[in-house]
Amino acid sequence: MSGWKAVRRVLLSVTDKSGIVDFARVLHGLGAELVSTGGTARALREAGLPVQDISELTGFPEMLDGRVKTLHPKVHGGILHIRSKREHQQAVSEHGILPIDMVVVNLYAFSATLNKPGVHFGELIENIDIGGPSMVRSAAKNFEDVAVVTNADDYAALAEELQSHQGQLCRATRWRLAKQAFALTAAYDLGIANALESLPELLEEQAAIALPAPAQAPFPSTLRVAYPQVMPLRYGENPHQNAALYADGSNTGIAGLQQFQGKELSYNNLVDLDACWELVHEFDQTAVAIIKHTNPCGAATGASVLEAYQKALAADPISAFGAVIGINRDVDGEAATEIAKLFVEAIVAPSYTAEAKAIFATKKNLRLVQALPSQTTRMIKQISGGLLLQDVDRGKVTAQELKTVTQRKPTEAELHALHFAWRVCKHVKSNAIVYARAGQTLGIGAGQMSRVDAAKFGAMKAVLPLAGCVAASDAFFPFPDGLETVVQAGATAVVQPGGSVRDAEVIAAADRLGVAMVLTGMRHFRH
Repeated sequence: MSGWKAVRRVLLSVTDKSGIVDFARVLHGLGAELVSTGGTARALREAGLPVQDISELTGFPEMLDGRVKTLHPKVHGGILHIRSKREHQQAVSEHGILPIDMVVVNLYAFSATLNKPGVHFGELIENIDIGGPSMVRSAAKNFEDVAVVTNADDYAALAEELQSHQGQLCRATRWRLAKQAFALTAAYDLGIANALESLPELLEEQAAIALPAPAQAPFPSTLRVAYPQVMPLRYGENPHQNAALYADGSNTGIAGLQQFQGKELSYNNLVDLDACWELVHEFDQTAVAIIKHTNPCGAATGASVLEAYQKALAADPISAFGAVIGINRDVDGEAATEIAKLFVEAIVAPSYTAEAKAIFATKKNLRLVQALPSQTTRMIKQISGGLLLQDVDRGKVTAQELKTVTQRKPTEAELHALHFAWRVCKHVKSNAIVYARAGQTLGIGAGQMSRVDAAKFGAMKAVLPLAGCVAASDAFFPFPDGLETVVQAGATAVVQPGGSVRDAEVIAAADRLGVAMVLTGMRHFRH
């Protein structure tokens, strides 16, 4: 058959050995000869499969602590020679080189090593794979004759195709695998380049020095990014815009979510899910955030998911219609029953009980997803003609670090409420004002051009009484009028960063109005 090539000899050398024994068993059953290296050969041999060591194929022993084992003409000649070219056939025959029809390789876990706490420079360098990428590129280049397999997720489909076609793979499959292979080596090299560029100047005895955490690394002089596409999206923010989702490969965060039910996730769903997922992970307590257009319309903590949800919903039940909900705890049936009463676009949580899933299953269009917290340390924003790169805003101020600057000190209850309001305010588009009591938002003014307007809008949106509440401002009050507005709305204590040239006037106004004011010394603009 045109385009179909038989797989008679396979070279297997994998760091991730998931599924490799079962795949090799299929290959052996179809008559393929297995050649392998080190730990992979040992795993196959222990499973009872006949394996030829790479040193037997090359006639040369593995050496230099395994640094040199596949870098040999009998490996690369076996992969790279063009079967239809007479000169190539004569050359490999003259030198006793046997054809290799499939290469099954995945690479040393460089990124995983880089992210290990306290990893040393020498260990990192040893986890730069040389032979693996060389074999992958050789096989991908010669895809017309050779299949290159770099992802364990492909084993099942390849086994099925091989079994259905007498041990042969079609050209389309080999081409797909080749493209995937080149993407892998490109991303692998980018990861190495980025990591090494972020390290401090190379010193003597560097191998024994622990590397800095990723968040402490300097910004690269060249930004290199390689994120594989997860899925195309129906459209972007609007139907006339095309869009797709890409992920960093960590399988964490919203890009690494698992969807259980509901319609296809949209661009806007993903953006809103990310906003609520980040907000609820500000809290150690059980927390729920209800998000509309990336801003919280309600957020709360509680003794249970049900209590936190009810408090978050009570803050703005009208805006919550058609919202996205984030929860930082497992969702049980009791909470699911209550949440299911509201029309919701999507929900994200760490997990759901079987009862909760059954309840949500009655809402056919509800997008139900689970995710793991992400350890992302930097974020990218595109502007015309370039990109901006910054640290993720992980800045936190404890209740004990708040600095009282007014004559009246906040009460213990006000202090807890201020701490809660400040954490929520960080996730509201600037200019932002949040009215709250301990563990519950009451009114949110988001994205206003004037801080006074944000204060007025937040008070106008409030459904619950504001008398005796606290207020948080994401940046300083430039004039006393913003403070006067939140106090007029009912706030008795205020938290803000401070830092205005008119701080003294604002503090004097607070003293005149009899309210407590605390400063964080940290701003949380969100653009």
